[in-house]
Amino acid sequence: MGALNEEILLLLVPVLILIIALAATALLDLRKRERVAGNNKLVWGAIIILIQVFGPLAYFLFGRKD
Repeated sequence: MGALNEEILLLLVPVLILIIALAATALLDLRKRERVAGNNKLVWGAIIILIQVFGPLAYFLFGRKD
């Protein structure tokens, strides 16, 4: 049973790293932008942090204003 747990952990670690990197990238982008959709950075920050994976993706697709 111990080997199975190690295999699962080895599969989950890269996924967790990607999720954290995506959220960090979205938060850094949010911080440097002057304007975002809805003009509410606090709400976008909460979405990025609280809705893992889909929150950062939603920000990159809908939240950024160029």
